[in-house]
Amino acid sequence: MTATHKLQTPEVPKDEAFGTAEEAVARLKLLYETASRFLCDRFAEAMRSGRPEARIRAFYPEVRIATNTFAAADTRLSFGHVVEPGRYSTTITRPDLFDNYLTQQIGLLIRNHGIKVQVGVSQTPMPVHFAVANDAQLTVPQEGAADFALRDVFDVPDLASMNDDIVNGFGFTFEDGSHPLAPFTAQRIDYSLARLAHYTATDPAHFQNHVLFTNYQFYVDEFEAYAREMLADPASGYTGFVGPGNDEITDPAQPMNTPAKLPQMPTYHLKRRRGAGITLVNIGVGPSNAKTATDHIAVLRPHAWLMVGHCAGLRNTQRLGDFVLAHGYLREDHVLDDDLPVWMPIPALAEIQVALEEAVADVTKYEGYDLKRIMRTGTVATIDNRNWELRDQSGPVQRLSQSRAIALDMESATIAANGFRFRVPYGTLLCVSDKPLHGELKLPGMASDFYRTQVAQHLKIGIRAMELLREMPLERIHSRKLRSFEETAFL
Repeated sequence: MTATHKLQTPEVPKDEAFGTAEEAVARLKLLYETASRFLCDRFAEAMRSGRPEARIRAFYPEVRIATNTFAAADTRLSFGHVVEPGRYSTTITRPDLFDNYLTQQIGLLIRNHGIKVQVGVSQTPMPVHFAVANDAQLTVPQEGAADFALRDVFDVPDLASMNDDIVNGFGFTFEDGSHPLAPFTAQRIDYSLARLAHYTATDPAHFQNHVLFTNYQFYVDEFEAYAREMLADPASGYTGFVGPGNDEITDPAQPMNTPAKLPQMPTYHLKRRRGAGITLVNIGVGPSNAKTATDHIAVLRPHAWLMVGHCAGLRNTQRLGDFVLAHGYLREDHVLDDDLPVWMPIPALAEIQVALEEAVADVTKYEGYDLKRIMRTGTVATIDNRNWELRDQSGPVQRLSQSRAIALDMESATIAANGFRFRVPYGTLLCVSDKPLHGELKLPGMASDFYRTQVAQHLKIGIRAMELLREMPLERIHSRKLRSFEETAFL
């Protein structure tokens, strides 16, 4: 440990260049663990003994590369290389959690550019709140509970380091002139990891690479039933099922200890080796919840997320229980207007669309032209007013007609738009639960019958689609349609 002008920092190895991803990730783990442990130990001591005499500081590790040539990369691949010669860097957090991701992304850089990567300590301080989150024995007290102001001794979260400028395409460049290697900085990731733990009541480590969003608790009940079936089958490949409170079961007969008070977004994880399982998030109703969930799950870099929820059918030819496969979105949710202009097209992704259609066919046993009996493909409109029917309908109905929308909900366009913004493959398959324009409202008696007959089938379709996507090579799922002409090397 060194002290300079009453500043205490941990002793760490000097910056070093590595020719393999495994060596680079091992060094990142060492640097992160050293910094985190240093802050936790000094924080615990300060809580016992009072304010330290020196300021306590540790830094995030970082990865850097410099290249003087353009990469002769496989043009079919939308990631794994930088777009032009220059200096590139990114701060890193939780390399234990992102081990597979970092190994893959760094490995592609080394292979595509024929260079070594530099690993060392960054100039970005690690906030004590995020370090302490790694130690279950420690908690940060409320302001005023300690006999000194925390920010006088330790670094605290800095909003200036937790923006979305990189993913929003604002031509982001770091203060040292280097360009970003990854879509998120370490502090931005740590912020989202903390939010995820709060909103879902599950540790981010449980999240799987395939995420289903729903807006009804009924889907959760069916998901748990399906999970127990999978755990009873040794050949399924699934290893555990986790619910709020981080209670994990591996025996299908084992009861789950569900917390008496559920979190805002109850989340369940059907786990598989290397994160290849399925996570289900009950985001509830509304575009704000949809944005909140996807804002934070995006830092985990999932391979796909899909919305499987209920919607209002807008065509008289639709029946309750029919499916809607979104191939376009009318965005009247407004929550992303400042981050992604409404004129921005949100394209359908062929790989996702094909997987969803195949999943509907597999589960329902309808094929080809007969699929039209139960499924329509078209535009889904997402609004921010659940009770839009109670106002003058002429404006909304005219826009719905002009857009050729066939369904209306409050989450799908938000989830798709944030998938586009964060470069996460996205899709939507909804189930018609009411037809407000045609007098079929969602009333209790109708709803209960609908739920009994349709939810299980709908959820199985979503799960089947994820299984089909899991079998695809990663480079196929992460479509080039999600990448601009100036992108980070990391997914």
